[in-house]
Amino acid sequence: MNEKPDFSKNANKASTAPAFLSVWDMHSYYGESYIVQGVGFNVHEGEILALLGRNGAGKTSTLRSIARVGDPEVRHGEIWLDHQPLHKMTSYEAAAAGLGLVPEDRRIIPGLTVEENLQLAQIAPPVGWSLERLYELFPRLGERRKQEGVTLSGGEQQMLAIARALARDIKVLLLDEPYEGLAPVIVDEIEKTLVHVKQQGMTTIIVEQNAVRALELADRAIILDTGSIVFDGSADEVLQNTQLREEYLAI
Repeated sequence: MNEKPDFSKNANKASTAPAFLSVWDMHSYYGESYIVQGVGFNVHEGEILALLGRNGAGKTSTLRSIARVGDPEVRHGEIWLDHQPLHKMTSYEAAAAGLGLVPEDRRIIPGLTVEENLQLAQIAPPVGWSLERLYELFPRLGERRKQEGVTLSGGEQQMLAIARALARDIKVLLLDEPYEGLAPVIVDEIEKTLVHVKQQGMTTIIVEQNAVRALELADRAIILDTGSIVFDGSADEVLQNTQLREEYLAI
């Protein structure tokens, strides 16, 4: 558990400034099932954090708790994004504050084209991610802009889901199993895109069962086990620590 951060306005020097996203002592439940048990960590602006663990470790629950989606229910703790108290917000308010959740099922809207899916999400006028800039980032989407979104391939739908999140000019991108069911060549393409987005200053948290691919992409890694953090450090450290990988990631 990390110490509660100081979010006072006087903490404006680089050495004392709070993390861009900070989770403090978060406890979440599905009904009476205690899922996230005192999780706390910091993420700095422009960082890619891999949130890892075996099935049932609490990875997706942690991600959904941060996004304030309402299920699981956060009953204790604080979540701060760029001085904003997400723990006091609804999911809609957290999204407006700058969180962009890309769920595992992607949730492409039936009946709408690629472009309409993006336009529906885009703020007006766009500040950072115009349609043309998104099409430059995802050329396949530009080629299929008039095609119904749900008719795209799985990889293209994942690209659309990420592009739709970016269209809202978010501050933090939350990815839940973005590589699920995708061919390695498509994963390569998506990873290149995430690296490019990082270079633009985007902060990203990725939950992924393909731990090796996630670790190769990430700056830092957090490993969860039964709802609690058992490791928080560099991604390279996990890649080089055979015992840690075998015990908690089965790789």
